[in-house]
Amino acid sequence: MKNLMVLLLISLYIFNARAQEETESFLDDFRGTASVTNNGFSLVPSFSLGDPALLFDLKFTKRKLSFEPDMRFALEGKPWSFIFWLRYKAIENKRFSLRLGAHPALTFRTVNVFRDGQPEELLESRRYLAAEVAPTYKISDKVGLGVYYLYGRGFDEGVKNTHFMVLNSYFNNLYISEKLYFNISPQAYYLLSDDLKGIYIVGFVSLIKKDFPISVSAILNKAIDTEILPEDDFTWNISLVYSFGGANRRMSNRKI
Repeated sequence: MKNLMVLLLISLYIFNARAQEETESFLDDFRGTASVTNNGFSLVPSFSLGDPALLFDLKFTKRKLSFEPDMRFALEGKPWSFIFWLRYKAIENKRFSLRLGAHPALTFRTVNVFRDGQPEELLESRRYLAAEVAPTYKISDKVGLGVYYLYGRGFDEGVKNTHFMVLNSYFNNLYISEKLYFNISPQAYYLLSDDLKGIYIVGFVSLIKKDFPISVSAILNKAIDTEILPEDDFTWNISLVYSFGGANRRMSNRKI
C-alpha cells in the first residue's frame, strides 16, 4: 500500500510537469486535483464506494474544448471507475453559459468465482456512454444558479438507462478571514435508474485557503424519497484535495 501511494505521487508529479510544458506549447490550460477521501462518491451522489478512495480529476483545455479524465480508485489500488469527458463550451458570456459534454466510462467491481475448484477474485468491468447538458446563470461574482441533465446508457449487465436531473446553485468566496473562505453548492436532484426513481438533496462544501494548493471538501447527501438500491438514507464524506496546474491552481471538485 505504501509503495503504491509513493508510485502514484511520483507519477502525478511527472505528469503535472509534462502537462505544464504542453500547456505552454499547445494547450490553453491544464489543471487538476488529487483527492483522498474516507468514502468515494460516484458522479451521482446517491452511489458511493462505501470505503476510502483516491480520486484524480484532470482538465486539458484548448479554446472551447476540454478533455477531462476522472479516475477513481479504492485505497488498496483497485480501480473503481474511469470517466473520460469531452466537453464543449457552447455559450459563455457575462451572465449565461451552456456546456455540452459526452463520455465513455468503465466501472469496476470485484466478483468471486471458482476456478479449478478454488475460490478466486476477478475484476469485472462494465461499459457506459453518457451525454450532458449544463446551462448556468451567474447572478453575481459569488452566486449562480443552474440545471444539469445527464443521460447514461449501459452496455453490460446492470442498469441500462439512467436519467440524472439536477437543480443546482453555488455560493463562492464566502470569506471567513482575509485568506480563508468557503465555497458552498446546495443541490436537489431526480434520478431515474431503469424503472426505479429517487429524489435527493445534496450539499457540496469546500474550505479553501487563498494561494494554498490544499483544501478540505465535504459532500452531504440525503434521500427524500427513493426506490433505488443501495437505499442509504444519508451518506457523507470528507476529502483532502490537492489542486495543481492552471493560472490560479484551483479547480472545483464538483463538475455539475
